[in-house]
Amino acid sequence: MEKDIYEKIMDLAKRRGYLWSSFEIYGGIAGFVDYGPLGCLLKNNIISKFREIFIVKEGFYEIESPTVTPYEVLKASGHVDNFTDPIVECKNCLESFRADHLIEEFVDVDTEGKTLKELEELIKKYNIKCPKCGGELGDVKKFNLMFVTSIGPGGKRTGYMRPETAQGIFIQFKRLAQFFRNKLPFGVVQIGKSYRNEISPRQGVIRLREFTQAEIEYFVHPERKEHEKFDLVKDEIVPLLPAERQMDENLSEDEKIIKISIGEAVEKGIIRHQTIAYFIALTKRFLENIGIDKDKIRFRQHLPNEMAHYAMDCWDAEIYTERFGWIECVGIADRTDYDLRSHSYHSGVELSIFVEFDEEKEIETYEINLNYKVVGRIFKKDTKVIEEYINNLSEKEKEEFVKNIKKDGKVIIKINEKEFEILKDYVEIKKVKKVIKGEKVIPHVIEPSFGIDRITYCLLEHSYREEDDRVYLDLKPSIAPIKVYVLPLVNKEDMPKIAMEIKEKLRDNGIIAEYDDSGAIGRRYMRADEIGVPFCITVDGQTLKDRTVTVRERNTREQIRIRIDELVDYLKERLKK
Repeated sequence: MEKDIYEKIMDLAKRRGYLWSSFEIYGGIAGFVDYGPLGCLLKNNIISKFREIFIVKEGFYEIESPTVTPYEVLKASGHVDNFTDPIVECKNCLESFRADHLIEEFVDVDTEGKTLKELEELIKKYNIKCPKCGGELGDVKKFNLMFVTSIGPGGKRTGYMRPETAQGIFIQFKRLAQFFRNKLPFGVVQIGKSYRNEISPRQGVIRLREFTQAEIEYFVHPERKEHEKFDLVKDEIVPLLPAERQMDENLSEDEKIIKISIGEAVEKGIIRHQTIAYFIALTKRFLENIGIDKDKIRFRQHLPNEMAHYAMDCWDAEIYTERFGWIECVGIADRTDYDLRSHSYHSGVELSIFVEFDEEKEIETYEINLNYKVVGRIFKKDTKVIEEYINNLSEKEKEEFVKNIKKDGKVIIKINEKEFEILKDYVEIKKVKKVIKGEKVIPHVIEPSFGIDRITYCLLEHSYREEDDRVYLDLKPSIAPIKVYVLPLVNKEDMPKIAMEIKEKLRDNGIIAEYDDSGAIGRRYMRADEIGVPFCITVDGQTLKDRTVTVRERNTREQIRIRIDELVDYLKERLKK
């Protein structure tokens, strides 16, 4: 039976040093993978391209925070209570499975957004049994995906391996705002390991328990979500799968996707605002730039029942793979001010920014003060949080607050999942005139989050080529782990010596080159092609006469003759692609 493309790629990846099973000599553990020498170089080249686009060109800055995170931080972010997947256990063999994935493997049912009870009902309806032993499955429960640990001796302080890199950025917001001179918008990047204790990972590098994220937190004024460079991308055509079309049962899968310019998508309200649209365009360009097939990229909008409670809009960049179908590789979300408000509430530290106006202005505004004698008795320790919430209301929000309290005699305010009923006699409201130089705002956050491991696998799959006499990886020269193979035609005279000198010269000039003198020259070419080396340099008898060598290009197999002293400039120009 012929192997499918996933098996072929993983076979190549293991043989050639791209990806290996972790802890292999002890039997291995699902959800963990080692990057071999070539895999590590490839992954780092992808990250370098990410940095080139988002740090060098976009002007964002990168930080690095610990991977161990205290309980308090992840309680505030909602991960302790809500970072869960549905789990079901076999009553016979006690093996655990992720309930929604198990159902989708057995029947053609979309489980997205289903409650625990609905998942249980589907298991019973379709009589789904344990795939390991055929036993009866138990109740569907919540399982928290975070790895728990303890900080310090005695285990008195609980910590977790971070489930995402984003929280480290939010925690440092005050210092970051100061670094950016309190000027919005600004972008902060964090690239590093995150951890999720997946229930039953069975998709290789697609679902890992330890993985690499590259996340951007782009802080913007809540009422200014236009992007200054939007005109540079507005004509970019992108394949979109909007929520409304996903839910239209009269459309086929192909008909649900629309190809439309970024500018038109914003004008028609398909994409919520310019900043999300800008990052969608930039993400598409990044993926294509590293070598992902442009015809296998789409952007899918989250459905209402899967949208995070704090998100205003969210799109996933999905990449098509032969075995797994469309997989999410990048999430682009407007997280509003949820994270900063939540950490402000739990830490007691104000996480706002003062935005100066171009000119001072006199305004009519409402001064809203709490009646502490009443409020303190009712809300106790939450009084300070309510006070902070009211003090941070924008002018527009103050007007809305006053209008509603006059109309209904009360206002319900929600602070991090907790609701407070503010009655008319809890506050004193005055209309005043004052000159203001600016205003305090809690920024909204637009977050593009890249799954580097999934992107790396997709790149390997999209680069895989088979011809009658060879297999090769069509990796872009700028992304390929090894750039050049240097080969002596035969192991005699001065050919090996000159080849080694060329290899060293290339490495001295920042070009990763390898020397290979093992076997026939044709076999060595095939070996280089299989691991994606874009250029082979051959030292032959002619080299001994005139100091020229042949340079062979991987895809076309075409060869040209170049002087040794021109090699570095020639290759550097072509390795930019």
